[in-house]
Amino acid sequence: MKRTRVSAVLALSLALTFMGCHSASAQSGSAALVAGGAPNQLTRAERQAGWRLLFDGKSLAGWRGLGYPGVPAGHWTVEDGAIRKIATQKVPAGPDGKRPPGGDLMTVATFKNFELEWDWKMSPAGNSGLKYNVSEELSGGQPSNVLRPATGSAGVSHSAIGFEYQMIDDDRHSDGKLPTHRSGALYDLITPDARKQLKPIGEWNHSRIVFNGSHGEHWLNGIKVVEYELGSRTLDSALAASKFRSIPWYAQRRTGHIVLQDHGDDVWVRNLKIRESR
Repeated sequence: MKRTRVSAVLALSLALTFMGCHSASAQSGSAALVAGGAPNQLTRAERQAGWRLLFDGKSLAGWRGLGYPGVPAGHWTVEDGAIRKIATQKVPAGPDGKRPPGGDLMTVATFKNFELEWDWKMSPAGNSGLKYNVSEELSGGQPSNVLRPATGSAGVSHSAIGFEYQMIDDDRHSDGKLPTHRSGALYDLITPDARKQLKPIGEWNHSRIVFNGSHGEHWLNGIKVVEYELGSRTLDSALAASKFRSIPWYAQRRTGHIVLQDHGDDVWVRNLKIRESR
């Protein structure tokens, strides 16, 4: 009996010790997840894997307006750890009674092959996008009325021309009626997969782009919603039917800027991080 009791006590003690260690490990893992999920920070594993931040959560260092030496005044700001595009109608007028011109916000650096991740949330009935494979020179060389009304002075475009990951209120913005203009789409070219899961307006979505060689992917909240190959029959046909068909260099591969679109609506972006590959 004594041996049985001693064995039972020992077994119970070992079990409690294991449970305590398991609990501590779980708490440590939870803490790590919380720390890793902190906005605008990289985990040690991410740093070791080659990721780097494009936004520090505090300033617009590393960014400027397309066609501008700096950031378009009054239109872009940092708010609660996110880059905010201020809706155009909310931008205060200057001494002349006119609002300062806006424009797209782009990275100073350029990238060729990469994975890009970010979080975003949209205002009700809002519309915006994240563009890539963008040449500032080619974009700025377009007349101001190309594709959409541009901002700035007449004859000058501050709107990037490049591949666009669409971010929009699918249900309330008129563009959401077009399948290739809905969130996650390769704008005006490829409709996002019907399985996509878009968060309600005001909540954060998580997006990812893979752009490597001729291969491209769009991800939305953990689901791959778009996949394409440059030069493929499918993409060439989509391009020929799109609003970009008159721009011969549109789908040419280049080292380009990452761009946040000024479409005139409130939108918030954070956790912008990138990992380059050869």
